[in-house]
Amino acid sequence: MDSLLEPVSAHSTATTPVNVTVTGAGGNIAYSLLWRIAAGEVWGPQQKVNLTLLEIPDAVRVAEGVAMELADSAFPLINTLNVTDDQTRAFDGTNAAFLVGAKPRGKGESREDLLSANGRIFTAQGEALNRGAASDVRVLVVGNPANTNAYIASKSAPDIAPERFNAMMRLDHNRAASLLAKKLDVPVGDLDGLVVWGNHSDTQFPDIEFLRAAQHQVGDQIDRDWYVGEFIGRVAKRGAEIIDVRGSSSAASAASAAIDHMRDWVQGTGGRWTTVAMPSTGEYGVDKGLVFGFPTVGVNGRWSVVEGLELAEFQRERIDRNIAALREEAAVADSLF
Repeated sequence: MDSLLEPVSAHSTATTPVNVTVTGAGGNIAYSLLWRIAAGEVWGPQQKVNLTLLEIPDAVRVAEGVAMELADSAFPLINTLNVTDDQTRAFDGTNAAFLVGAKPRGKGESREDLLSANGRIFTAQGEALNRGAASDVRVLVVGNPANTNAYIASKSAPDIAPERFNAMMRLDHNRAASLLAKKLDVPVGDLDGLVVWGNHSDTQFPDIEFLRAAQHQVGDQIDRDWYVGEFIGRVAKRGAEIIDVRGSSSAASAASAAIDHMRDWVQGTGGRWTTVAMPSTGEYGVDKGLVFGFPTVGVNGRWSVVEGLELAEFQRERIDRNIAALREEAAVADSLF
């Protein structure tokens, strides 16, 4: 089932529109994400986009309602707006894919069961991307368990370079930066040198050993008991904390993190560190192919892992814990192929 809205504006720019696909388009994260894409926050205020909203058949009508609202917002950067439940159509010629839709964990469901259920989703999406995506495609997996969902999608798209598949750990990075800025009483924009190693799960390791504020090392200014006893666990459990306080999930901040990730992938980070979960090529002893959170800078449309960092035993133990967890998840994923 497909529906195509007429271009919002008949006027075109000199640039070719970017083809952008968003899955789970009827969900809460997409509801925040789509408006910010349409406002030019990723590719800039002059770059038109062709937006494709992908949903499962039972939710297509919801996505059509979202598309109606996008049309009513009269964004001049939206060139075309398409709603579909056909994955082949959705990923045909796509330059950027936000894979937001995923099966949430059910009551009493194990992480292994969750991986198996999402494996079917991301295998099919990887295969569809392999068939039709543009050669310069950037794929950001937002739906959890994000690291291994990205691993599955990449494995299912053998003709697409692995580094074009990322999992979103920018939300963890942003959460950590916010808490640290408050602790240090500095603007969050002054912080650099932060990384959240590993997996978007409770094993993740927000590392402050290289933290800088206004170019000055400040990691040693953080109370160690607070850092180890409170901060590390709080970053991992921040989503649950928000649900407890707000009564619903952190959809807006997740969408904001997805925008940050894709913008920095496209436009670069200006030398600043961020956290990107991408397929390892062996950096820091991480098994090749595991989708792992690394300290990263964006340069000329590509990610570059910050290498050569000296790691203490405290850091190494926590990184190794994430490697072990992702090995286990990869073993479950590999059994699906």
